[in-house]
Amino acid sequence: MLPWKSISKLSEDLGAAPIWVFNNGISHNDEVSTAAIAPFVKDVLDSLEFARGSANSTWGSVRAAMGHPEPFPVKYVAIGNEDCGKKYYLGNYLKFYNAIRESYPDIQMISNCDGSSKPLDHPADLYDFHVYTDSKTLFNMKGTFDKTSRTGPKAFVSEYAVWRTDAGRGSLLGSLAEAAFLTGLEKNSDIVQMASYAPLFVNDNDQTWNPDAIVFNSWQQYGTPSYWMQKFFRESSGAMIHPITISSSYSGSLAASAITWQDSGNSFLKVKIVNFGSDTVSLTISVSGLQASINALGSNATVLTSSNVKDENSFSNPNKVVPVTSQLRNAAEQMQVTLAAHSFSSFDLALAQSELVAEM
Repeated sequence: MLPWKSISKLSEDLGAAPIWVFNNGISHNDEVSTAAIAPFVKDVLDSLEFARGSANSTWGSVRAAMGHPEPFPVKYVAIGNEDCGKKYYLGNYLKFYNAIRESYPDIQMISNCDGSSKPLDHPADLYDFHVYTDSKTLFNMKGTFDKTSRTGPKAFVSEYAVWRTDAGRGSLLGSLAEAAFLTGLEKNSDIVQMASYAPLFVNDNDQTWNPDAIVFNSWQQYGTPSYWMQKFFRESSGAMIHPITISSSYSGSLAASAITWQDSGNSFLKVKIVNFGSDTVSLTISVSGLQASINALGSNATVLTSSNVKDENSFSNPNKVVPVTSQLRNAAEQMQVTLAAHSFSSFDLALAQSELVAEM
Protein backbone atom coordinates (compact mmCIF):
# COMPACT_ATOMS: atom_id res chain seq x y z
CA MET A 1 0.00 0.00 0.00
CA LEU A 2 3.03 2.30 0.31
CA PRO A 3 3.08 3.40 -3.40
CA TRP A 4 -0.68 4.05 -3.19
CA LYS A 5 -0.14 6.25 -0.14
CA SER A 6 2.73 8.10 -1.85
CA ILE A 7 0.78 9.02 -4.98
CA SER A 8 -2.30 9.95 -2.96
CA LYS A 9 -0.20 12.17 -0.68
CA LEU A 10 1.45 13.80 -3.71
CA SER A 11 -1.98 14.57 -5.17
CA GLU A 12 -3.10 15.97 -1.83
CA ASP A 13 -0.02 18.21 -1.59
CA LEU A 14 -0.63 19.49 -5.13
CA GLY A 15 -4.30 20.17 -4.45
CA ALA A 16 -5.21 17.66 -7.16
CA ALA A 17 -7.45 14.61 -7.29
CA PRO A 18 -5.74 11.30 -8.13
CA ILE A 19 -7.00 9.05 -10.92
CA TRP A 20 -6.13 5.47 -10.08
CA VAL A 21 -5.52 3.26 -13.13
CA PHE A 22 -5.53 -0.30 -11.81
CA ASN A 23 -4.67 -3.74 -13.16
CA ASN A 24 -7.80 -5.40 -14.54
CA GLY A 25 -6.04 -8.71 -15.11
CA ILE A 26 -4.95 -7.86 -18.64
CA SER A 27 -1.54 -6.94 -20.03
CA HIS A 28 -0.18 -6.64 -23.56
CA ASN A 29 0.86 -10.30 -23.51
CA ASP A 30 -1.42 -12.09 -21.07
CA GLU A 31 -4.99 -12.09 -19.74
CA VAL A 32 -6.71 -13.42 -16.64
CA SER A 33 -10.07 -14.90 -17.54
CA THR A 34 -13.24 -13.42 -16.09
CA ALA A 35 -13.85 -16.69 -14.24
CA ALA A 36 -10.58 -16.18 -12.33
CA ILE A 37 -10.68 -12.40 -11.81
CA ALA A 38 -12.23 -12.39 -8.30
CA PRO A 39 -8.89 -12.05 -6.39
CA PHE A 40 -8.03 -9.00 -8.51
CA VAL A 41 -11.40 -7.44 -7.69
CA LYS A 42 -10.80 -8.04 -3.98
CA ASP A 43 -7.38 -6.38 -4.20
CA VAL A 44 -8.94 -3.29 -5.75
CA LEU A 45 -11.68 -3.09 -3.11
CA ASP A 46 -9.07 -3.48 -0.36
CA SER A 47 -6.99 -0.71 -1.93
CA LEU A 48 -9.99 1.60 -2.10
CA GLU A 49 -10.71 0.88 1.55
CA PHE A 50 -7.09 1.78 2.32
CA ALA A 51 -7.57 5.10 0.53
CA ARG A 52 -11.12 5.96 1.54
CA GLY A 53 -12.08 3.78 4.49
CA SER A 54 -12.50 5.10 8.01
CA ALA A 55 -9.57 4.85 10.40
CA ASN A 56 -11.49 2.02 12.11
CA SER A 57 -11.83 -0.13 8.98
CA THR A 58 -9.45 -3.00 8.25
CA TRP A 59 -7.38 -1.24 5.61
CA GLY A 60 -8.22 2.31 6.65
CA SER A 61 -6.57 1.55 9.99
CA VAL A 62 -3.37 0.66 8.11
CA ARG A 63 -3.44 4.07 6.42
CA ALA A 64 -4.05 5.74 9.78
CA ALA A 65 -1.14 3.84 11.32
CA MET A 66 1.05 5.19 8.51
CA GLY A 67 0.25 8.72 9.65
CA HIS A 68 -2.80 9.70 7.58
CA PRO A 69 -6.03 9.11 9.54
CA GLU A 70 -8.12 11.20 7.11
CA PRO A 71 -9.28 9.37 3.96
CA PHE A 72 -7.81 10.33 0.60
CA PRO A 73 -10.35 11.88 -1.83
CA VAL A 74 -10.26 9.18 -4.51
CA LYS A 75 -12.98 10.15 -6.99
CA TYR A 76 -11.88 8.46 -10.22
CA VAL A 77 -10.63 5.01 -11.21
CA ALA A 78 -9.76 3.67 -14.65
CA ILE A 79 -10.42 -0.02 -15.17
CA GLY A 80 -7.27 -1.02 -17.04
CA ASN A 81 -5.33 0.87 -19.69
CA GLU A 82 -5.64 0.46 -23.48
CA ASP A 83 -7.32 -2.93 -23.09
CA CYS A 84 -10.57 -2.38 -25.00
CA GLY A 85 -11.29 -5.15 -27.49
CA LYS A 86 -9.19 -7.79 -25.75
CA LYS A 87 -10.81 -11.15 -25.10
CA TYR A 88 -11.63 -10.75 -21.41
CA TYR A 89 -11.83 -6.97 -21.12
CA LEU A 90 -15.60 -6.55 -21.11
CA GLY A 91 -16.20 -9.45 -18.73
CA ASN A 92 -13.48 -8.31 -16.34
CA TYR A 93 -14.57 -4.69 -16.62
CA LEU A 94 -18.12 -5.49 -15.54
CA LYS A 95 -16.88 -7.47 -12.51
CA PHE A 96 -14.86 -4.47 -11.32
CA TYR A 97 -17.54 -1.96 -12.26
CA ASN A 98 -20.34 -3.72 -10.38
CA ALA A 99 -18.23 -4.35 -7.26
CA ILE A 100 -16.99 -0.76 -7.05
CA ARG A 101 -20.43 0.72 -7.79
CA GLU A 102 -21.93 -1.32 -4.95
CA SER A 103 -19.29 -0.32 -2.39
CA TYR A 104 -18.46 3.20 -3.61
CA PRO A 105 -21.39 4.53 -5.67
CA ASP A 106 -19.85 8.01 -5.95
CA ILE A 107 -16.61 6.90 -7.62
CA GLN A 108 -16.43 7.80 -11.31
CA MET A 109 -15.34 4.82 -13.41
CA ILE A 110 -13.44 5.16 -16.67
CA SER A 111 -13.69 2.68 -19.53
CA ASN A 112 -10.80 1.98 -21.91
CA CYS A 113 -13.20 1.98 -24.87
CA ASP A 114 -13.57 5.11 -27.01
CA GLY A 115 -17.09 6.51 -27.03
CA SER A 116 -16.40 9.61 -29.14
CA SER A 117 -17.84 8.21 -32.39
CA LYS A 118 -20.29 5.52 -31.23
CA PRO A 119 -22.04 4.62 -27.96
CA LEU A 120 -20.38 2.22 -25.53
CA ASP A 121 -21.92 -1.22 -25.04
CA HIS A 122 -21.31 -1.14 -21.28
CA PRO A 123 -21.89 1.29 -18.38
CA ALA A 124 -19.27 3.95 -17.63
CA ASP A 125 -19.02 7.45 -16.20
CA LEU A 126 -16.20 8.42 -18.55
CA TYR A 127 -14.31 6.84 -21.43
CA ASP A 128 -10.60 7.08 -22.12
CA PHE A 129 -9.29 8.66 -25.33
CA HIS A 130 -5.62 8.36 -26.35
CA VAL A 131 -3.91 9.87 -29.38
CA TYR A 132 -0.24 9.89 -30.39
CA THR A 133 0.29 10.98 -33.97
CA ASP A 134 2.08 13.41 -36.28
CA SER A 135 1.51 17.15 -36.08
CA LYS A 136 -0.62 17.54 -39.21
CA THR A 137 -2.98 14.76 -38.17
CA LEU A 138 -3.39 16.11 -34.64
CA PHE A 139 -4.02 19.64 -35.94
CA ASN A 140 -6.79 18.25 -38.15
CA MET A 141 -8.28 16.40 -35.15
CA LYS A 142 -9.32 19.67 -33.48
CA GLY A 143 -12.94 18.92 -34.39
CA THR A 144 -12.90 15.34 -33.07
CA PHE A 145 -15.61 15.93 -30.46
CA ASP A 146 -17.75 18.40 -32.41
CA LYS A 147 -20.29 15.73 -33.34
CA THR A 148 -19.94 13.46 -30.31
CA SER A 149 -23.23 12.59 -28.62
CA ARG A 150 -24.01 14.80 -25.63
CA THR A 151 -25.70 11.92 -23.81
CA GLY A 152 -23.88 9.13 -22.04
CA PRO A 153 -20.40 9.12 -20.49
CA LYS A 154 -18.00 12.06 -20.72
CA ALA A 155 -14.59 11.92 -22.40
CA PHE A 156 -11.28 11.80 -20.56
CA VAL A 157 -8.48 12.58 -23.02
CA SER A 158 -5.85 11.12 -20.74
CA GLU A 159 -3.01 10.84 -23.27
CA TYR A 160 -2.34 13.13 -26.22
CA ALA A 161 0.88 14.25 -27.90
CA VAL A 162 2.66 14.70 -31.20
CA TRP A 163 5.43 12.12 -31.45
CA ARG A 164 7.97 10.49 -33.72
CA THR A 165 9.33 12.26 -36.82
CA ASP A 166 8.20 15.87 -36.40
CA ALA A 167 8.15 15.80 -32.60
CA GLY A 168 11.92 15.58 -32.11
CA ARG A 169 12.61 15.88 -28.39
CA GLY A 170 9.79 18.39 -28.10
CA SER A 171 9.42 20.79 -31.03
CA LEU A 172 7.50 24.02 -31.57
CA LEU A 173 5.67 22.28 -34.43
CA GLY A 174 4.39 19.57 -32.12
CA SER A 175 3.22 22.07 -29.52
CA LEU A 176 1.24 24.05 -32.12
CA ALA A 177 -0.66 20.97 -33.26
CA GLU A 178 -1.35 20.07 -29.64
CA ALA A 179 -2.58 23.61 -28.96
CA ALA A 180 -5.00 23.37 -31.88
CA PHE A 181 -6.27 20.03 -30.58
CA LEU A 182 -6.78 21.56 -27.12
CA THR A 183 -8.79 24.47 -28.52
CA GLY A 184 -11.16 21.84 -29.87
CA LEU A 185 -11.35 20.11 -26.49
CA GLU A 186 -11.96 23.45 -24.79
CA LYS A 187 -14.86 24.28 -27.12
CA ASN A 188 -16.32 20.83 -26.42
CA SER A 189 -15.85 20.96 -22.65
CA ASP A 190 -19.48 20.01 -22.14
CA ILE A 191 -18.50 16.49 -23.22
CA VAL A 192 -14.71 16.48 -22.61
CA GLN A 193 -14.37 16.51 -18.84
CA MET A 194 -10.60 16.16 -18.44
CA ALA A 195 -7.41 16.10 -20.51
CA SER A 196 -3.74 15.44 -19.81
CA TYR A 197 -0.58 15.49 -21.89
CA ALA A 198 1.57 12.38 -21.72
CA PRO A 199 4.22 11.70 -20.64
CA LEU A 200 4.80 14.50 -18.15
CA PHE A 201 8.33 13.87 -16.76
CA VAL A 202 11.43 12.15 -18.08
CA ASN A 203 14.89 11.65 -16.63
CA ASP A 204 17.33 12.61 -19.38
CA ASN A 205 19.56 9.70 -18.34
CA ASP A 206 16.80 7.19 -19.05
CA GLN A 207 14.75 8.61 -21.90
CA THR A 208 12.86 5.80 -23.64
CA TRP A 209 10.02 7.93 -25.03
CA ASN A 210 10.03 11.16 -27.02
CA PRO A 211 8.87 13.76 -26.36
CA ASP A 212 8.04 14.53 -22.73
CA ALA A 213 6.76 17.78 -21.25
CA ILE A 214 9.45 18.27 -18.58
CA VAL A 215 13.02 16.97 -18.89
CA PHE A 216 15.32 16.74 -15.86
CA ASN A 217 18.54 15.24 -14.60
CA SER A 218 20.16 15.32 -11.16
CA TRP A 219 20.63 19.09 -11.12
CA GLN A 220 18.70 20.87 -13.86
CA GLN A 221 15.45 20.82 -15.80
CA TYR A 222 13.58 22.49 -18.65
CA GLY A 223 10.12 22.53 -20.15
CA THR A 224 9.56 21.61 -23.78
CA PRO A 225 7.40 23.86 -26.00
CA SER A 226 4.52 21.48 -25.20
CA TYR A 227 4.91 22.35 -21.51
CA TRP A 228 4.79 26.08 -22.22
CA MET A 229 1.84 25.64 -24.58
CA GLN A 230 -0.25 24.13 -21.79
CA LYS A 231 0.22 27.24 -19.64
CA PHE A 232 -2.01 29.08 -22.13
CA PHE A 233 -4.88 26.90 -20.88
CA ARG A 234 -4.34 27.31 -17.14
CA GLU A 235 -7.42 29.56 -16.75
CA SER A 236 -9.66 27.15 -18.68
CA SER A 237 -10.85 25.09 -15.72
CA GLY A 238 -14.00 26.74 -14.41
CA ALA A 239 -14.08 29.35 -17.19
CA MET A 240 -16.97 30.02 -19.55
CA ILE A 241 -16.67 29.25 -23.26
CA HIS A 242 -17.24 32.33 -25.40
CA PRO A 243 -18.40 32.09 -29.04
CA ILE A 244 -15.74 32.93 -31.60
CA THR A 245 -15.76 32.98 -35.40
CA ILE A 246 -12.74 33.36 -37.66
CA SER A 247 -13.27 34.53 -41.22
CA SER A 248 -10.03 34.41 -43.14
CA SER A 249 -8.55 33.06 -46.34
CA TYR A 250 -6.10 31.32 -44.00
CA SER A 251 -8.81 29.67 -41.90
CA GLY A 252 -7.60 26.20 -42.88
CA SER A 253 -4.37 26.79 -40.97
CA LEU A 254 -5.97 28.49 -37.96
CA ALA A 255 -7.55 27.12 -34.79
CA ALA A 256 -9.11 29.26 -32.08
CA SER A 257 -11.13 29.29 -28.89
CA ALA A 258 -12.18 31.94 -26.39
CA ILE A 259 -13.13 31.94 -22.73
CA THR A 260 -14.21 34.46 -20.14
CA TRP A 261 -12.62 34.14 -16.72
CA GLN A 262 -12.16 36.10 -13.52
CA ASP A 263 -9.12 36.90 -11.41
CA SER A 264 -9.45 38.79 -8.11
CA GLY A 265 -12.76 40.28 -9.20
CA ASN A 266 -11.56 41.39 -12.65
CA SER A 267 -13.08 39.86 -15.78
CA PHE A 268 -11.13 38.91 -18.89
CA LEU A 269 -11.78 37.60 -22.34
CA LYS A 270 -8.98 35.28 -23.45
CA VAL A 271 -8.79 34.64 -27.19
CA LYS A 272 -6.36 31.90 -28.21
CA ILE A 273 -5.40 31.46 -31.87
CA VAL A 274 -3.02 28.93 -33.42
CA ASN A 275 -1.44 29.80 -36.76
CA PHE A 276 -0.23 26.42 -38.00
CA GLY A 277 0.78 27.82 -41.39
CA SER A 278 4.00 29.33 -42.71
CA ASP A 279 2.43 32.72 -43.57
CA THR A 280 1.91 35.71 -41.30
CA VAL A 281 -1.82 36.37 -40.86
CA SER A 282 -3.50 39.71 -40.08
CA LEU A 283 -6.92 39.70 -38.43
CA THR A 284 -9.38 42.25 -37.15
CA ILE A 285 -10.84 41.24 -33.80
CA SER A 286 -14.20 42.88 -33.18
CA VAL A 287 -15.88 42.73 -29.78
CA SER A 288 -19.50 43.75 -29.21
CA GLY A 289 -21.97 43.70 -26.35
CA LEU A 290 -19.50 44.91 -23.73
CA GLN A 291 -20.82 45.95 -20.32
CA ALA A 292 -17.55 47.71 -19.52
CA SER A 293 -14.86 49.27 -21.63
CA ILE A 294 -11.66 47.41 -22.42
CA ASN A 295 -8.74 48.47 -20.26
CA ALA A 296 -5.64 48.56 -22.44
CA LEU A 297 -3.41 48.82 -19.37
CA GLY A 298 -4.76 45.51 -18.13
CA SER A 299 -4.68 43.73 -21.50
CA ASN A 300 -1.79 41.62 -22.78
CA ALA A 301 -0.73 39.53 -25.74
CA THR A 302 1.32 36.36 -25.23
CA VAL A 303 2.98 34.55 -28.14
CA LEU A 304 4.75 31.19 -28.40
CA THR A 305 6.88 30.98 -31.56
CA SER A 306 10.46 30.71 -32.80
CA SER A 307 12.57 31.28 -35.89
CA ASN A 308 12.36 27.60 -36.90
CA VAL A 309 9.30 25.42 -36.50
CA LYS A 310 11.51 22.49 -35.45
CA ASP A 311 13.21 24.47 -32.66
CA GLU A 312 13.45 22.75 -29.27
CA ASN A 313 14.51 23.65 -25.75
CA SER A 314 17.47 21.99 -24.05
CA PHE A 315 19.61 22.14 -20.93
CA SER A 316 22.01 24.47 -22.74
CA ASN A 317 19.20 26.68 -24.05
CA PRO A 318 16.09 26.08 -21.92
CA ASN A 319 14.34 29.28 -23.06
CA LYS A 320 14.76 29.00 -26.81
CA VAL A 321 11.01 28.45 -27.27
CA VAL A 322 9.03 30.11 -24.48
CA PRO A 323 6.02 32.45 -24.39
CA VAL A 324 6.68 36.18 -24.61
CA THR A 325 4.14 38.57 -23.09
CA SER A 326 3.70 42.23 -23.98
CA GLN A 327 1.13 44.90 -23.28
CA LEU A 328 -1.65 44.98 -25.85
CA ARG A 329 -1.50 48.72 -26.41
CA ASN A 330 -4.16 48.75 -29.12
CA ALA A 331 -6.62 46.72 -27.04
CA ALA A 332 -10.10 47.90 -27.95
CA GLU A 333 -13.52 46.70 -29.03
CA GLN A 334 -12.06 46.50 -32.53
CA MET A 335 -8.36 45.94 -33.07
CA GLN A 336 -5.89 44.66 -35.62
CA VAL A 337 -3.69 41.73 -34.63
CA THR A 338 -0.92 39.95 -36.48
CA LEU A 339 -0.30 36.24 -36.06
CA ALA A 340 3.29 35.24 -36.69
CA ALA A 341 3.89 32.22 -38.88
CA HIS A 342 3.89 28.99 -36.87
CA SER A 343 2.71 30.62 -33.65
CA PHE A 344 0.30 30.30 -30.75
CA SER A 345 -1.10 33.63 -29.56
CA SER A 346 -3.26 34.54 -26.59
CA PHE A 347 -4.98 37.91 -26.33
CA ASP A 348 -6.12 38.65 -22.78
CA LEU A 349 -8.57 41.55 -22.80
CA ALA A 350 -9.59 43.12 -19.52
CA LEU A 351 -13.37 43.42 -19.82
CA ALA A 352 -16.74 42.36 -18.50
CA GLN A 353 -18.83 40.38 -21.00
CA SER A 354 -18.61 40.37 -24.76
CA GLU A 355 -19.37 38.74 -28.04
CA LEU A 356 -16.39 38.20 -30.25
CA VAL A 357 -15.94 37.94 -33.98
CA ALA A 358 -12.50 37.68 -35.55
CA GLU A 359 -12.52 38.46 -39.22
CA MET A 360 -10.07 39.22 -41.98
